[in-house]
Amino acid sequence: MTEHFIQNIHIKDFKCFADFKAEGFARVNLIGGKNNVGKTAFMEACFVNVYAQDIKNFAGALSNIKYMRENLNLLFEIENNTQQFIEQSNHIFVKSNINLSSFNIEDKDGVKKYILEINNYTIEINVNEFSFELGYLSYIKFIDNFGLTNNEIISNYSAVQKKDKEASLNAILNEFDPSIEVFKIIDEKPQCKINGKYLELTELGDGVRHLVSIVTSLYAAENGYLFIDEMDNGVHYSVLDELWHTIFVLSEQLNAQVFATTHSKECIESFNRVQQDLKDEQSFYFEMAKNIKTNAIFMRDLDSEQLAYELTHQGKYRGE
Repeated sequence: MTEHFIQNIHIKDFKCFADFKAEGFARVNLIGGKNNVGKTAFMEACFVNVYAQDIKNFAGALSNIKYMRENLNLLFEIENNTQQFIEQSNHIFVKSNINLSSFNIEDKDGVKKYILEINNYTIEINVNEFSFELGYLSYIKFIDNFGLTNNEIISNYSAVQKKDKEASLNAILNEFDPSIEVFKIIDEKPQCKINGKYLELTELGDGVRHLVSIVTSLYAAENGYLFIDEMDNGVHYSVLDELWHTIFVLSEQLNAQVFATTHSKECIESFNRVQQDLKDEQSFYFEMAKNIKTNAIFMRDLDSEQLAYELTHQGKYRGE
């Protein structure tokens, strides 16, 4: 059932990673570390690796990781420059137990070629003949720190409906906030019923929207992957345990592998409490840091007992 899970990864020439290796990933993986240590870039590399199943999907992943970083700025652009987005990932190499994906640009004698490798298949394409058609895989989800759009939430909610799990989502939301009675899509807008009145998610704060985004994405990512950047974004620390419990339980039920990032001590502590309460052995905390002498990025993993010890005795987390 877990054959599709990433267990190890090797990243070269991608953003802050010159030559990075890590292993030991499980069903639920929390990535911590100081700001700008490379947590988001790590998840982007994982996202590209599992997405690169053919040329269109590979191109889609390379474009999406740029778009997710820049979507706020792109609101003011007339059109997205897909070619520019893709070419910014020149020289990327990502290999895992699931896939090998690499992208290089050869510009020689006025002829520009894209060289793409997916597992043992390599293809060279003249840039003028590249279609720039982007693929989409519905079971691989990435929630960036801007959150999901209404259209993305609506698309994910269809997975909830197909599984007849509307009542489960409502129960989760009610536990998160007892004033929330029900969630629905009304007039093509995600809305929650509170005190007998339907309100759009935009009126309810980032926490509710983030929870809806995560839960609906989990259902859509059945037998796939969910990547959550800054997973505690807008979520009050007092409800983090409920959120983590939902992620642990649903990811197991749906056979979905989860990667999430944080730099919050409260989020790490909550993750560890739920780990121990559920006696979950398929979850790990990974700390990213930089070698002071070489500036190389490294990662170490801690199981629930190791993390609990460091949180209560040494306090060495978030790369500190």
